[in-house]
Amino acid sequence: MADVEFSREGNIARVHLSRPQGLNAITQEMDDQLLEAWTAINEDPDIWCAILSAEGEKGFCIGADVSGGAERKTRMALGGGLTGIGGPWVQLKKPLIAAVQGFCVGGGFELAMCADIIVAADTAQFGLPETKVGIIGECGVVHRAIRQLPHHIAMAMILTGERIKADVAERFGLVNEVVPYADLAATAQKWAQKITAASPLANQAAKAAALGRQGYPLEVALMTRFEEIEQYAESADKREGEAAGGERRKPVWTGR
Repeated sequence: MADVEFSREGNIARVHLSRPQGLNAITQEMDDQLLEAWTAINEDPDIWCAILSAEGEKGFCIGADVSGGAERKTRMALGGGLTGIGGPWVQLKKPLIAAVQGFCVGGGFELAMCADIIVAADTAQFGLPETKVGIIGECGVVHRAIRQLPHHIAMAMILTGERIKADVAERFGLVNEVVPYADLAATAQKWAQKITAASPLANQAAKAAALGRQGYPLEVALMTRFEEIEQYAESADKREGEAAGGERRKPVWTGR
């Protein structure tokens, strides 16, 4: 069994970390498998949404596996750069849901923050332990944390290495929903079904626009023309949405 399991059910892809004995710490092989999964999701028009989950109640992911030492032949990117740890940048085009439980720290925390929706078990703990153990490098996790959490909360986590629990993360807007661990998979599926009920091409265009100008002034974002939105305007799904509205029925999306 692979340490990263990739599957598809209908229009929903599943990427599952399956190395619970190591609290799903990412090895170089897992990193390569993650890159393959993200690439497959981006390239398959019949995948409209993805769920990232992990095996074992104790931990979602504790970051890169350094059991053999921090040095490695290639630089870890936890999925070809999806999380940006020294690797090439890969932007996931489809909506991503992270289902998080137990320890979600370091690079594992960054993996979760790459998602568009985070659902967490009430056992989840989020943290950045790097400075506490004397490790700091090209750490994308700190850049994401300072953008996704209130400034002083993020800085306290960065400078002390202390973790925050799921209910606190929800209070600060990092997490969309907190549920008992037994309900985590079903809750992630519920969010995926909500997402896939919408037009997949419209969702992809909206994600590209929202993230593509996230760090720019509002006036720049408002003046930008987005290729994905212009392509959607010529799509069959755009015409289907208009037809369904006129006929007062639910649209039947094809992702084309």
